[in-house]
Amino acid sequence: MAAGHTPRLRDSGSGGGSGPGPGGHQVTPQAGADRVHRLPVGGLAGLLRQGAAAGAVNLAVGTPSWPRTPPELVEQACRSLREGTNQYETPEGSPVLRERIAAALPGRPDPATELTVTAGGSEGLCVALLASVDPGDEVIVLEPFYENFLSAIAMAGGVPRFVPLRGPGWSLEPQDLIDAFSVRTRALVLNSPSNPTGSLLGRAELELVATLCQKWNTTVVSDEVYAGYVYDGARHLSVAEVPALADRSVVVGSLSKSHAVSGWRLGFLRAAPAWTDMLRRVHVATTGGAAAPLQHAAAAADLFGPARWDPAPEMQQRRDRAVSMLERAGFDCTVPQGGCYVMAGISGLTDEDSPDFARRLAAEAGVLVAPATSFFARAAGGLRHVRVAFNRESAELDAAQQRLETFARADRAPKSSVQPSERA
Repeated sequence: MAAGHTPRLRDSGSGGGSGPGPGGHQVTPQAGADRVHRLPVGGLAGLLRQGAAAGAVNLAVGTPSWPRTPPELVEQACRSLREGTNQYETPEGSPVLRERIAAALPGRPDPATELTVTAGGSEGLCVALLASVDPGDEVIVLEPFYENFLSAIAMAGGVPRFVPLRGPGWSLEPQDLIDAFSVRTRALVLNSPSNPTGSLLGRAELELVATLCQKWNTTVVSDEVYAGYVYDGARHLSVAEVPALADRSVVVGSLSKSHAVSGWRLGFLRAAPAWTDMLRRVHVATTGGAAAPLQHAAAAADLFGPARWDPAPEMQQRRDRAVSMLERAGFDCTVPQGGCYVMAGISGLTDEDSPDFARRLAAEAGVLVAPATSFFARAAGGLRHVRVAFNRESAELDAAQQRLETFARADRAPKSSVQPSERA
């Protein structure tokens, strides 16, 4: 704390505070900014600690153990550090890295005026919302959602308005989206492929989005970090490819999952030049730039685009294996179209709520999954589902399959009616 600085005090208006303030009113230490108390509390932390302590196979979080981080990236990072690339890069990011990223994106944006390198996709998301939303503005979010969407909206002072995706395929009903727009709508957050459902938004949905955003003067913030993981011959469609959205959208990208470098914190924002200028001003105020040696390493390795780096075919095999493994154990699965998660129903397995089931699965089977309650505005929406990550090494999936099969057999076995006190 700086010399002479004291915490702000909040006037309680009555007794019970820490001491008298101006005019004799009691005051209490400031409990922090209101925006802090609007941030969602992550529901996975305790479960993750439990799983680590128990030696569980962790299928709860998206941190990839597969694909392996490309050796070329590691070598280039070491080389960059040894050669002295240890100071600031330009705030908008390495020019060479932006050129590499641009060359791999549809429509090839101008790297000088339409791309900004960020400290991961999370910073990019916050920057996009800080640049487009004022306090009190409404932000439409499709539900279930990635939990950090709510954090970024809260940081910007926005008010989330939720549009449910309908099961079993987690599809968007047009009227639900139409009904969500109003004069208060400033932004719409999209995520395709979706975390946690793996669903894709197609041309029809994005054309509807474009029509509504034009009508209500709304900006689209599109999280496309899983764009490289699309299966069964489908093609990812970026909002940047929809002409009516090109000038009113911000695409969030990241290398964390695509290149298995989640600890490097390298992401990017794609937007039209006028938007990019605003985004860069916010970016300078938030981080000032991403790690220079890691930017140079990613640029030098140049593993962008399917011709250079394409783990999607093998990831599809892992998806198929995960779905088969879960269905054999009694879960109800909708096959994800993209991403690296399965949203699995548990109604055929248990009457327990998903947090209780996940705790029991970790304790009895040593397999960690994420209760879906973290992906809904109201926890009740996620009580009958869990999220399972499949971006894992084969050995981890082998272990998970064996443990789930053992768990399912034990869970289906008739329970003895003999009480412990009656046993000989």
